[in-house]
Parts: sequence; C-alpha cells; structure tokens
Amino acid sequence: MMVGHAMLAFALATALTARRWPGERALAFGVAAGAFAAVPDVDMLYAVFGLAQVGLAGVWTMTDAFWSSSHVVHRAVTHSLVVGVVGAAAFAASVAGRGPTDGDSATSTVAGRWSRLFAVSLVAGLTAVAYVESGALGGAVVLAFLVAGLVVAAVAARTAALGPREVLAAALLGLLSHPFGDVFTGGPPRFLYPFDLRLLTERVVLLSDPTLNLLAVFGVELATIWLAARVYLHATDRRVLSHVDTRAAFGVAYAIAAVALPAPTMEVSYHFVFSVLAVGAVGVAPNLLPSRSVLSAEWDETVTWVVTGLAAVSVAVLTYTLVYVLSPVL
Repeated sequence: MMVGHAMLAFALATALTARRWPGERALAFGVAAGAFAAVPDVDMLYAVFGLAQVGLAGVWTMTDAFWSSSHVVHRAVTHSLVVGVVGAAAFAASVAGRGPTDGDSATSTVAGRWSRLFAVSLVAGLTAVAYVESGALGGAVVLAFLVAGLVVAAVAARTAALGPREVLAAALLGLLSHPFGDVFTGGPPRFLYPFDLRLLTERVVLLSDPTLNLLAVFGVELATIWLAARVYLHATDRRVLSHVDTRAAFGVAYAIAAVALPAPTMEVSYHFVFSVLAVGAVGVAPNLLPSRSVLSAEWDETVTWVVTGLAAVSVAVLTYTLVYVLSPVL
C-alpha cells in the first residue's frame, strides 16, 4: 500500500495547488507530499531482522517471518496522527533559513539557527517519548522515521525551493493521510499513539466475501494511482487516452487466473498480487529489445508505457473479478 499512500498525497497536494501555482511548482509540492506519505512505512525496516533470523528458508517461511516481525512495530508509532503533527513541525523547522534569500540577513540567520534547534528538540523529545512508551525498539523506529522525514524535507527545500511553510503543509498532508489508507488491510493503525486511545480496533471490511473484499481494496489502490496519473497528466497538459496503447487489452487474458489459481484473500494474496502486477509489463515489453535501450526513451514515451501498464492491470483485475463472480453461475 506504500505506493497508494504516496500517490494519494501527491494527487491531493498537486490538485490543491495547481490553480494557484505554476504547474512545475505544484508538481514539486505534490512529489514532496508523496515522499512524506511514504515515510511512516520506514518502520517496515524492522521486518528485515525477522527475515534475517530464518535465513534462506522456504518462500512461505520467509514470508511469515517477514510479516510477523513487521507487526511488532508496524502501524504503531509512525502511523500516529500525534507523531505526524509533531514530526511535520520538526521537518518544517529544520529547513528554516535554507531558502535562496533566507540567509541574506543576520536576523534570518539567527532565526534559522533557532528553528533548527527547535527541530532537534522535537526529534529528541519524540524519540524519548517513544523509548519510554515502547522501549528501545520504539525509540529506534521513531528515530528512523524522523531521520527519513528530515532527509525528505532537506531535499524538498534544496531541489524544489520549498520553504518551511510549504514543507509543513506537504508533511502534514502526507503524514496525516497515510494512516487512513491502512484501515482496509491488516490491523488498524494506532492513530493517537502514545495515548492509549483506539479509534479502530479492527480493519474496515468492504465486502463480506474475503476474495471480493481483497479485490475491492485492490480496486481502491488502483483508483488512487489513476487519480495521481490523471492529476499529473492534467498538470503537464497531457490527455489520458493519448497515453493508453491498445496493448492494454492484453490484460483480458488474466481472466484465466480466476479458475487456474486459488482464490486470494487478505491473508493469502501474494500469488494474485504479484501475478496481476506482472501484467503491467505489457506497457514496456515490446520495447525491451536488444537493439534499443529503454533508458534512451523520451519522457513522453515513458509516460505512455506506465499508463498503458496501469491500464492493462486495471483490465486484468476487472476481468478477473467478472469471471470470479460469474464462475458459480457458469
């Protein structure tokens, strides 16, 4: 779901600012918001330790070890709205005085130093709270989360010339939208960590049939990516249909998976997710020729590959769902 988090934040941030800012600046702000939206999932790094403990075992053993370890801290400390607000303030304060004109006067230089000191204080305070509340693991995860956010803020300020206010807005949008995207999969986030209050105790189920529920959630993810693609194409004066090649129709062939593969559920979905995403290769496959490097393609052509692949995956999911629903009747 990390891609969905980033795409949603990118789409919202770009769409909200495109009418007031030039397209390039709106896109830069959207990219920053998308990057911040991906930062909470830095807590998944801990799952690597669980994977290392089992070594080179069977695929399912390694998968179980990875997800079991991830659940120790995933969607807890870094998915908190409280932590997100404080973290966003720290990220914004860390870039004060780094703008193109912020350092021209002694006053702004001093103000920048005080702002960065404030950022350090927030980082230290959040890390300490997480350590007290969740032990060394919680403190380490929050520190990794904060370091990742500081890096995103620094890159946004340096490459996109985003000031503290823009960084604060991008960070708030990305960090606070992220937890709500996780209510459909796995355990619900701890929205108000470190406070012992639970907004949700179970994940939100869209449909009672476990396979259709998975397909619905996957459909929400696809819709989010399509929204981001639409916003990007609009901001760059492109049309969606002009970037969808007829190769996307090959996604129809994936319908056979509905009868050839076990029905996926939220608990066991790897075979469906990996195989249906592979369908997206039709966007670029005809161009993977020895006589031509993919890296030599023009950006406009690359956009067509991506949108065509996305269309192919969407067609595959729709036909798979149709066959799954109709198979008992047939």
